[in-house]
Amino acid sequence: MDVKTPALTPEPVPEPSQGSLSTKTGWHSEASARPSLEEVHATVLVPADGHWLRRLFAFAGPGYMVSVGYMDPGNWATDIAGGSQFGYTLLSVILLSNLMAILLQALAARLGIAAGLDLAQACRASYSRPVNCMLWLACEAAIIACDLAEVIGTAIALQLLFGIPLIGGALIAALDAFLLLLLMNRGFRFLEAFVVALLIVIAVCFAIQIIAAAPPVAEVLRGFAPSREIVTNPEMLYIAIGIIGATVMPHNLYLHSSIVQTRAYPRTDEGRRTAIRWATADSTIALMLALFVNAAILIVAAAVFHGSGHTEVAEIGDAFKLLSPLLGLGIASTLFAVALLASGINSTVTATLAGQIVMEGFLHLRMPMWARRLVTRGIAIVPVIVVTAIYGDSGTAQLLVLSQVVLSMQLPFAVIPLVRFVSDRRKMGQFAISTGTAVAAWIVAGLIVVLNVKLLADTFAG
Repeated sequence: MDVKTPALTPEPVPEPSQGSLSTKTGWHSEASARPSLEEVHATVLVPADGHWLRRLFAFAGPGYMVSVGYMDPGNWATDIAGGSQFGYTLLSVILLSNLMAILLQALAARLGIAAGLDLAQACRASYSRPVNCMLWLACEAAIIACDLAEVIGTAIALQLLFGIPLIGGALIAALDAFLLLLLMNRGFRFLEAFVVALLIVIAVCFAIQIIAAAPPVAEVLRGFAPSREIVTNPEMLYIAIGIIGATVMPHNLYLHSSIVQTRAYPRTDEGRRTAIRWATADSTIALMLALFVNAAILIVAAAVFHGSGHTEVAEIGDAFKLLSPLLGLGIASTLFAVALLASGINSTVTATLAGQIVMEGFLHLRMPMWARRLVTRGIAIVPVIVVTAIYGDSGTAQLLVLSQVVLSMQLPFAVIPLVRFVSDRRKMGQFAISTGTAVAAWIVAGLIVVLNVKLLADTFAG
């Protein structure tokens, strides 16, 4: 590595033959032949020294892009249902799911930085072709399901704000393909800034609603403490499982393991070690914002709906109609819809990039981003239009639930390989996680598998 490189100049990324970790340990040599997201790989400048805030800012970005998936439209229905039916009790479940997410995303960042591989590339380097084919198909199904939730969320937001029919809103949602192309052409840092700006919009919208709702602080704090009733009450347990199942998104693990490599940190052992620390701090801080948003949705639902006896509010449209009258704030419903629209638009970025990462990582197949965007968005729009035309608005609500079920089905296929890779010293060398962290990660993976099997069984059993 050239030690004369200026502090803010990206250092050259070595080829595998020059000492990449993936060739010195248990990965196949062909796995790292091309870096993940090659067009933006190591393009974001990072200072070699200076104040810690300056270095944190340089690494900040990937965590916020990942946090989008933890507050996408698919999470809204479970949070609203939990708050309206059971008040603040399920806040502890949101906290638990967020802690699980913090751990898993830290592991994904570690894999990407230490091995120089994203999760899809690591799977290709470790498993047989039939297994990789199965993992790729499962992940593509999850990305389409995520895209489906984005289309529905964006269409509902456009209907609530402007009265546009759901079919029209779904078609308008297809235009975001051009928005993403424009942002990517401006640079990856610009794309991150756009995502953060929309996250701020979402946070501000819910902060205003929480202030207006004025929930009792003592009850809110008690809600973050675990309650035995969550396990003993079947209805509460079902929603709790839904919250956990809808929170951790499988495509986020592929995404995070790739976009952390956009930073131009030194590709040395010390450089990787430092980058892992900053990337973990970035994702942890960003996911605390996701915790605030998810908790805010449930708190507002608990304070406004549960507190007034409207315990059956479970759909986004119903929440929009009741929010302003019950809260006594005319702009409350509009803020709710604006946050939903920002959430839907933001989720587009993560799903598109994850799709590119998965396709290139598993298949080594490159497709122009505009083509990828139009194909996946087209696949998602068709069922929305068909279901809306046949069943109306209630059909799209059921379709949103189905999309979360599909995501839940794929989650173990991303979590288990990730935990296996980062705990394997033959592959990760000195960057393998400690025994204690590995035990915690396997417990989280096992809990996710059990809860998702339970969620799927309950869903298909009606």
